[in-house]
Amino acid sequence: MDLGTVIGIVLSFGLVVAAILSGSSLIIFLSVPSFLVVVGGTLGAAMVNYPLGYIIGVVGVIKNTFFTSLESPVDIIDRFKDYANRARREGILSLEPLIKEIDDDYMRKGLQLTVDGLEPQTIQEILETEVSYLSERHATGAEIVAVLGTLAPAMGMIGTVIGLIQMLQTMSDPASIGPAMSVALLTTLYGAILANLVFNPLSGKLKTRSKEELLLREMIMEGILSISKGENPRIIEEKLNSFLPPKDRVVSD
Repeated sequence: MDLGTVIGIVLSFGLVVAAILSGSSLIIFLSVPSFLVVVGGTLGAAMVNYPLGYIIGVVGVIKNTFFTSLESPVDIIDRFKDYANRARREGILSLEPLIKEIDDDYMRKGLQLTVDGLEPQTIQEILETEVSYLSERHATGAEIVAVLGTLAPAMGMIGTVIGLIQMLQTMSDPASIGPAMSVALLTTLYGAILANLVFNPLSGKLKTRSKEELLLREMIMEGILSISKGENPRIIEEKLNSFLPPKDRVVSD
């Protein structure tokens, strides 16, 4: 689980709730009509903007901000050093028993192609295609969440207009002014909270996570291609180290 995401959401909502409780009751900030306008309107508009399958899939996309765990680049470098040494000592076919033990589908597929004897150029084309479509899927997921962050404040403004119209139509009845004004203000509040504490930060996290995963994919592809070409393990290590900042690079004994 990504502690940064969890702590950030708990901290942001916790401070907002604490600020509310320091001056009044939390109950006065609860409004079913405001919730329906903002949440229902945001989801409805998103369904118009994207196919239904994309909207349903965004649940899994958001889940990735909490539960996705990427392998350390250092571990990847160590893996390929071991694979390269084994391939040089015992031949490329010696890697085949190890393929079943690899959890990463991308790495497992690349090594299987290498063991099967495909040319490095063919392997590169296949792996680059996978990376390309992975990048597109990630971009679409982050875009949908960002659109939700754009729609939520807009629906909040619509709710505010609704509340103001209701208030103006009942100006002769002072008792009805308060509830109408409450809907007007709370919809804006709900939209702002959803956009700035949930959707926009999650979109940013998805973009960052995508960059990290694509970097790892590029490292894996470089390692696989180097092994398929029979390169020296030391050379492979240097190539993979070039993807990392100097302070994070692996230093051989």
